[in-house]
Formats: sequence, C-alpha cells, structure tokens
Amino acid sequence: MAVRLFEDKEHAAEYLKHRMTPDVVVSDIMGRVKQKMPLPAPLAVDVGCGSGQGTVLLAPYFSQVVGTDVSPAQLENARANQQCANVTYRESPAEDLPLESGTVDLLTSMTAAHWFDWPRFQVEVDRVLKPGGCVALLSYGLDMVLEYGDCSEKLKEICLESYAALNPFRNPVLGRSSLQIYKDMFNSCPYPEKHWHEGLEQRKTMSVNGYIGLVKTFSPFRKYMEQDAQQAEELSNQIRNKLLDAMQVSSAETEVTLVTKYYYWIAWKP
Repeated sequence: MAVRLFEDKEHAAEYLKHRMTPDVVVSDIMGRVKQKMPLPAPLAVDVGCGSGQGTVLLAPYFSQVVGTDVSPAQLENARANQQCANVTYRESPAEDLPLESGTVDLLTSMTAAHWFDWPRFQVEVDRVLKPGGCVALLSYGLDMVLEYGDCSEKLKEICLESYAALNPFRNPVLGRSSLQIYKDMFNSCPYPEKHWHEGLEQRKTMSVNGYIGLVKTFSPFRKYMEQDAQQAEELSNQIRNKLLDAMQVSSAETEVTLVTKYYYWIAWKP
C-alpha cells in the first residue's frame, strides 16, 4: 500500500524551503544515461516530485520533463516556483501514471519511492518505459551530519543523537532502514542490466536555523508534532542550543556545512 505524507500546505512550503537538491546524484545518473542514449532525449518523468527541486535538474537533458505527485499542495509550490519552460507537473499516484505506454526515456524518483506500493509501481514503471529506457531511484539515509571548523565530530554526535530521538516516531513502512528498502527494490527488479551505487556525498552550506528547518520536515518529526507539538518544539530548540554551544557561537544564522550521503540504483528496460 502506498503511503501519503507531506500534503498539508504548511509542510509543503517548509519542504520547498529546506529540503536539499540532489545535484551530485543527478549528475552521476545522467553521466550513465548519456552512455546509453543520445541527449537531449524526448521525455523524463520524476515520480513523487514534491515541490520540484529535483525535477528541474533533469530539464537540461530532456525535451520534456513531467513531475508527478499525489499532493496538490506540493504541486502548487512546484508550479509557483516554475523555472524551466520544458517542465510540467501533474497530480497522480505513482502507481497510476497519466502517461502513454512505452513513451518514457528516464523515470526517476528522488527520496520518494519508499512510500510507494512497490509491486504496483514496478509494473507501472515497466509499462511507461520505452525499450532501452531506464529507471533511477535515489534517496539518502537519516545520517546526515554538520561540519564547522574543528568541532565537526561533536556536531556529528549531536546530529546522530537527534535522529535517534526521532526513531520512536519513524513510520513502520520504513522499517529500520530505508536503505534496505531500496536494496530490496533493486534485487527484485527483473531487468538484467542494473547497477547499485552508494556513498555519494553532497555538501550544502546552510545556517543552523536552516538545518533545524530541515529536521522539522522529516516525517518522524512531523509525527512527533502530531502527538505532542510542545515536546517536538522543545526537541528542536535543544538541538539548536547544543549545536550553538558546541560551535561556541551565539547566532543561529551562523553557517555550517551539511553533508548528505546518497544512494541510488539504475536499471535499463530490455
């Protein structure tokens, strides 16, 4: 069964403001794609596109890019921040895409496929891909860390402790590791030509407040907010204060470097 989250307008707005764009991973994926097909190719589809931060990264490589999502609020933000003339958005569940069979050159899902009904989505991927088309599914673990001067190790400890505090609110669909979900998807994909990749690091400069805003977009934090908004807010304040103390600064607008480790798999339809 597919899981629907990130759909209220306030959460969608925060998602657009704080979530990372997977530039490094998309670049790596497209480096592999261009070895198999001439670019620009006709059509890419980004499923579970959210507010479109990743979708637009595909625009230089395709004549047309379509982002799909079940959330009207997410799509409203994506359209309001439209940057590329060749990118459009459609409301649709991942398991029933509004696309003709055999028309898609590349189908991606960026940090969303773990919420899909995998058996049904797998059938839909095969339906819409052209022969020779490819699917690429990417995500990251909840093990991102911060770097700042010579106190990076202490910041890493604070980050990992914070994620551990959110574990009780983790959606059961994710199990203990979303990484394992993607490995299971990869192993069950029937296409003979497929490749697994992990450990791709991406760095992004942001303020401490920006990092706290990012943490607040995570699904376990949102669940905590639903159960006890005051306690959840206290946790976010504790994380902020611990980071500032470790950095020996007073301003939460002080910039740090967020290090995120991505993984993805890619497969070509025969």
